Amino acid sequence: MSNAKQTRFKIEGMDCASCASKIDTAVRRMPGVSDVSVSVTRATMTVSHDATSDIEAIGRKVKGLGYPATPIPATEEKTVVHDHGPSCSHDHGHTHTHDDDHDHASCGHDHGHHHDHDHEGHDHEKTGGDHERRGNASPATSGIEGLHGHDHGPSDGPWWRSGKGRLTIFAGLALVAAYAAGLIFPEVEAYAFILAMLVGLLPIARRAVMAALAGTPFSIEMLMTVAAVGALIINATEEAAAVVFLFLVGELLEGVAAGRARASINALTELVPKTALLEENGKTREVPAESLGVGSVILVRPGDRISADGLILSGESPIDEAPVTGESVPVRKGVDDSVFAGTVNGDAALRVRVTAAAADNTIARVVRLVEEAQESKAPTERFIDRFSRYYTPGVVVVAALVAILPPLFAGADWNEWIYKGLAILLIGCPCALVISTPAAIAASLSAGARRGLLMKGGAVLEGLGRLTAVALDKTGTLTEGKPKVTDVVAIGRSAAEVIRLAAALEIGSSHPLALAVLERATADDVDIPPASDARAHGGKGVSATVDGVEIFFGSPKAAAEMVTIPDEQLQAISTLNDEGKTVSALVNGGELIGLVAMRDEPRADAVEGLKALADAGVKTIMLTGDNRRTANAIGAELGIDVRAELMPEDKQRIVGELQKEGFVVGKVGDGINDAPALAAANVGIAMGGGTDVALETADAAILHGRVGDVAKMVALSKRTMKNIVQNIAISLGLKAVFLVTTILGITGLWPAILADTGATVLVTMNALRLLRPIR
Repeated sequence: MSNAKQTRFKIEGMDCASCASKIDTAVRRMPGVSDVSVSVTRATMTVSHDATSDIEAIGRKVKGLGYPATPIPATEEKTVVHDHGPSCSHDHGHTHTHDDDHDHASCGHDHGHHHDHDHEGHDHEKTGGDHERRGNASPATSGIEGLHGHDHGPSDGPWWRSGKGRLTIFAGLALVAAYAAGLIFPEVEAYAFILAMLVGLLPIARRAVMAALAGTPFSIEMLMTVAAVGALIINATEEAAAVVFLFLVGELLEGVAAGRARASINALTELVPKTALLEENGKTREVPAESLGVGSVILVRPGDRISADGLILSGESPIDEAPVTGESVPVRKGVDDSVFAGTVNGDAALRVRVTAAAADNTIARVVRLVEEAQESKAPTERFIDRFSRYYTPGVVVVAALVAILPPLFAGADWNEWIYKGLAILLIGCPCALVISTPAAIAASLSAGARRGLLMKGGAVLEGLGRLTAVALDKTGTLTEGKPKVTDVVAIGRSAAEVIRLAAALEIGSSHPLALAVLERATADDVDIPPASDARAHGGKGVSATVDGVEIFFGSPKAAAEMVTIPDEQLQAISTLNDEGKTVSALVNGGELIGLVAMRDEPRADAVEGLKALADAGVKTIMLTGDNRRTANAIGAELGIDVRAELMPEDKQRIVGELQKEGFVVGKVGDGINDAPALAAANVGIAMGGGTDVALETADAAILHGRVGDVAKMVALSKRTMKNIVQNIAISLGLKAVFLVTTILGITGLWPAILADTGATVLVTMNALRLLRPIR
């Protein structure tokens, strides 16, 4: 509807999915409301409504359920400014790209060769898993507010300062007072316990009635109220008071346990410093980090946390990126390298140009993504939700039959069987069952995000564990994405001299092969001489005068037109080409003095990462647009099946073929020219590099470019599903045991409520084990 509005509320006191369900059901019935989204993680509610809605009435309705609600002031959605850095044009006036289709082996040092930039663009139409929910994502800044802007009791400060904490303490004191009164004045014992019970029961009963009026008659509070009132009727006043107190303790423990999972995400936002040193007119001054705009220049001192995403303008320093990427070893970064908010600068001062506002920096987007993902339900969670809808009324029916049938048809004692029926009501509370899946998924998503593994929702998390085949892109995924000098063949000169002269011709060029030569010269600490009269030769190479001698550096084919290349060197060139390397020849004054071989080398952990997938029973295949010879050489080194010289649509087709063969397929790529294949796969995984791409495309993203992280994602998924099965077994198993012992008369009301509370706490604590490091 054209006049639709959205209002967001802070909600206090939510601990689990059943809390959210009650709120959702109640608000959907309000006039003018078209949609409701309740987030337990953010402790917020987003209501879509028209102009006729009464916002204050919605707040009162939710507060009546026991969850104080306060509207959050609207904030304009920030525009994300993506800085993609310098273009990939290079210095010799011809276009070059980093695309897979670059024929390294055949083009030699081809500065004039035109290469296709096959960018498919971001696949924003992709709706795998629960992506469609992201369309209603809250404004950027609100996502962060939701983490801090609520008084959730146990998770925000000492538990005894929360409303639930205070109520539990008063109920406990009233119970102790009732015991004392009963010992001193036995005749008032029953009344003392009734008063003690009412201290805790009245707030619970009020919430039960409000929930029933709002459309949730079979709430946990209603089961508790019926059981307590029933216990009074059969004169079990002491047990009734104790059961109410134990119920409140159980709710409090749930809040404390759930707060730990929430705190792990909350801790991420604390990584970003609150202030920054802004540089203006040659002077620096301290300003709030959230006030930094795109294009601002900040100074980052050694040892400081970086306060914004940006590009280094000057300085070189090791950066500890562990908070964002999980990478334990600091990464050395210099001019034009990207840095992330929340990472730690090493041993030198850096000047950084800000590329993203505070609400859109990497940490903020990771937090937002994880929050959204936690609200995106997994298939197992949806099943448990549907099951619990029928389960709770079923428990009420069973409890009623246990209370009524034996006395009615077998002449049994009414008090005894009503007592048993009430105990079954308490055993049947679905708390533990309802929280079993979302608690595990929330913990897993948090654990993954802390280590640079982002998964967009429970459906994706479940899907990763079912993968039986993974197709990986080559360039930038299995390899570093930029060529490096691998071999220097010196002919009558030293290797250092060959690099020295080659580097002299490449100064100022942004061509990837030129950068590889310059990087090698820097690494070898070579003193590069000045060059004059530099010229580019289209499709051949470059030439210049160095030390008074004309030098050419380019493809062997072009060099052969100038000098005769001996058979020994021709054989060396052929061997290097067979290894997938690009060879450039260096001609000095009419004499061949060296060969320089370059290749985009495999990532350091590629072999280990692929082995981890194979050990997990996952088939791996390389899909690349690169030429077959280069691809086969890399494939042989990594021990992976290879499909080469592919267009983006070919990659998509091969993913489809694997699926027809019965494989559950994951596709790992850079999220750009792999977009069609990422969309076609059961789970699309974007590999780091461009953080914007990694966060915005595919179903999952690996922030740090480690091949081994794919296997870690699969392992985390399997670990999570195992944890969910354990949780369901704990919650239903305990209920089954106490159901039998209650009917046999072995256990009563106290053990029943302890079983329910104990199961809930056990399930939550078991789920929190997933927050431990991923091995």
